[in-house]
Amino acid sequence: MCCTVRVEAVAASVIAVLGTLLGAGITHAFQRKAIERTEEFTRGEKLRQERIDAYCAYAGALVNYRRVLVDRWFSRHENRPEDGEEARFRSYEMRSEAQEALFRVQLLTSDAELVRLAWETLDQVADVHRADDRDELAERRRVSRDAINAFVAAAQRQV
Repeated sequence: MCCTVRVEAVAASVIAVLGTLLGAGITHAFQRKAIERTEEFTRGEKLRQERIDAYCAYAGALVNYRRVLVDRWFSRHENRPEDGEEARFRSYEMRSEAQEALFRVQLLTSDAELVRLAWETLDQVADVHRADDRDELAERRRVSRDAINAFVAAAQRQV
């Protein structure tokens, strides 16, 4: 009888230890999964925020570049040579800023169509100052504005 009690006590202790270990293992596995999900969510949210920042910066750079090109067109067509050279250099700076912002877009997106659209939009904006008259300028401004809006709409689907 004494041995039976000891065997039962030992068996109960072994079952308790195994149950505790099993519970700890299961808890650890669930916690690890929860941490992985949290980290994945955090990475995804950070990427989303970086994309929003990059897409906004690019669209803003395009708008500024477009504005400078319109100023450049008016300087040239209203015979203001003193403003023309400054506008030309400013347009080079704005193009560089737009290209830099475009590179950020390229680094943050895996959507080849969005990158293609971003390049096309830059090309549309770059053509603004090449208009021969006011009507053509107005048309190129409209086309470039529509291209910027199309880029923003496409980018919005990514965020």
